[in-house]
Amino acid sequence: MTSAYEPGDPVRVLIADDHHLWRRGLEMVLGTEDDMEVVGEASDGLEAVTKAAALLPDVVLLDVRMPRRSGIEACREIKAAAPATKIVLLTSSDEESDLFDAVRAGANGYLLKDIPTEEIADGLRAVMGGQSLISPAMAGALLTEFASLSRRAEQPRQAPAPKLTEREVEVLRLVARGKGNREIASELFISENTVKNHVRNILEKLQLHSRTEAALYAVKERILDLS
Repeated sequence: MTSAYEPGDPVRVLIADDHHLWRRGLEMVLGTEDDMEVVGEASDGLEAVTKAAALLPDVVLLDVRMPRRSGIEACREIKAAAPATKIVLLTSSDEESDLFDAVRAGANGYLLKDIPTEEIADGLRAVMGGQSLISPAMAGALLTEFASLSRRAEQPRQAPAPKLTEREVEVLRLVARGKGNREIASELFISENTVKNHVRNILEKLQLHSRTEAALYAVKERILDLS
């Protein structure tokens, strides 16, 4: 089952947080945006999973710390039930382990709650446009992890796994450098739809859930060299 989102449609958002006032605040902020529609709320992780499966929102905003299911656990379950749904972890946690767990669970974004609320809608638009979204305060930790993975790679650089075509490897390198679909299309002289197809094929072949996971894979396999 997938969401029915088409470019130009309002972005359908499910908000999951165990703090009532925070949910109300997000609903008010997103409600002022013409291209955003809050379609549901959840007060814990289990409710978030249930409502995501029923509503098939375009994006779920998940808190990391919630009762009955953590945001990380909910993220993993929602991705399994509704693979097309984007997931952004919005949290007060600046623990690097939470960030890495979110990436492994397939999250499309990880934002700290100290972000100005008016920037959240822009972040959701970026995610719907195919970008991965990491809070600037946490981006350095992720880059450090990338570099660490690169240094730990003891094998000499080898050809990418044969199951990726040469064009898919080119797209993967650009994804790992944080390029959006439009930028990749421009650089490779192909259409955005072709880029989207390549990204989908890459994720399916590598059994990954998000562009951020693909970036980690590119570094680990030394497809993208950070040295």
